[in-house]
Amino acid sequence: MSRTLVFLCLGLWCLVGVETDYVKPAEAMEGDSVTLHTGVTQIHSDDLVLWTFGPNDTHIAKINRGHGEIVHDKADGRFRDRLQLDNQTGSLTITNTSTRHSGPYKVDIITGNKVSVKTFSVTVYASLSIPVITSYSPSNPSSSETPSSSRCVLLCSVMNVTHVTLSWYRETSLLSSISIPELNTTISLHLEVEYEDNNTYSCVLNNPISHQARHLNISDFCHATACVNYAHGFIEDVIRLVISVLVGVATVAVLIYDIRSRRV
Repeated sequence: MSRTLVFLCLGLWCLVGVETDYVKPAEAMEGDSVTLHTGVTQIHSDDLVLWTFGPNDTHIAKINRGHGEIVHDKADGRFRDRLQLDNQTGSLTITNTSTRHSGPYKVDIITGNKVSVKTFSVTVYASLSIPVITSYSPSNPSSSETPSSSRCVLLCSVMNVTHVTLSWYRETSLLSSISIPELNTTISLHLEVEYEDNNTYSCVLNNPISHQARHLNISDFCHATACVNYAHGFIEDVIRLVISVLVGVATVAVLIYDIRSRRV
């Protein structure tokens, strides 16, 4: 009977006054609680409060003081044991939120021949992990590089993220960044630095309401041994070249001596 009353009241919107209000979007991290306020100070005994969720206006909660308070969970179980209704104001609280609770919400407050409608947009962000940083040395440095200018590549990575931005900073200066709007994916961002760089670098993962950062010194990730190994290899190449030249000169000298000896 109460359901029939709800649909009957909604069907009579064209015959009564309707006031629609769009509320500022609400944002939260996973595990937080979000309260959607009706803006009403007191629900009267003959008022009907109807809460819906999603693009299909799935009925999730209602208050009809004349018939008691009923909380539904028809949205595939995602709201089970997570909804709380304020009996006096009709405000709705979602507790222990997850990303599945992101989306549009609407409350219809029917008072006599007046219908007040408020719409809400809720975004719940997943918890951010601390970025992981790895380093490696370029395998084939260019011929123009000297051992003192060898470079190290830092790679900052995060897994399974959505609605985030990954950035490299030197001190407080932004060097590069990449954003992931929708897809739940893994992203990486590289940075090339010199071994002898004494600046402090940070890899920062953030969304609109939270961030995680990994700070580092170049010496902690880019060890001088790589530079030494490169220098050692360079010296070995020079030694091989010198030996080859000396062997060639000695060979020519022996041939000349042999030819002169035969002539004598």
